[in-house]
Amino acid sequence: MVTRRDVREKRRLRSRRIRALLAGGLVFGVGATMTLAAWNDSEYGAATFTAGRFDIVGATDGTTFSSHATAGAAATLNFQLPPTAMAPGTTTYALFSVKTASPSVAGALQLTAGTPGGTGLAAYLTYGVRTIAGTACNATTYPAGTAVVTDGSALTAGGSSTQAVSANGAAQVNYCIAVTLPTTASNAAQGLTMSQTWQFQGTSS
Repeated sequence: MVTRRDVREKRRLRSRRIRALLAGGLVFGVGATMTLAAWNDSEYGAATFTAGRFDIVGATDGTTFSSHATAGAAATLNFQLPPTAMAPGTTTYALFSVKTASPSVAGALQLTAGTPGGTGLAAYLTYGVRTIAGTACNATTYPAGTAVVTDGSALTAGGSSTQAVSANGAAQVNYCIAVTLPTTASNAAQGLTMSQTWQFQGTSS
């Protein structure tokens, strides 16, 4: 015979089982959500860097370029009028061309003058420097050039501006140097000598 107590006990057991199953289902559901994998993808960027270089070379004839990196290795300029033939009122001209080597980055050139040597002729001489379009440096092409050192300057004067020089030897800068012994030079200048070294310093840009 089933008593009310038995019925109540069965209901209690059934209720516990249902709660247990529900609890297990909830735990299972949470666990499944936490372990679900997400899709992903990635992109990467990388680079390798190499430093460039800046190098300039010069030529006294406008075509044969080489390095003259120190005062001791300076190129000998080819003045049209031999320096031993200077007389009052004469001007002599010499070309010096500068460009970048290849490879080289672009830059700018600045002309500076060293301290003259010799036995004192520098005190009587004056000079000027202009950039010219071609490589013919003479009394005809010089006046049409762009001034770098003002005519009539002392031999110690440097350039008043810089000149751009293209990368990889793409274009050269042609300097025309004009040295003058003025008509006012006294007899005391006779037989004196002068030596000078000009520096064309390049700076990368």
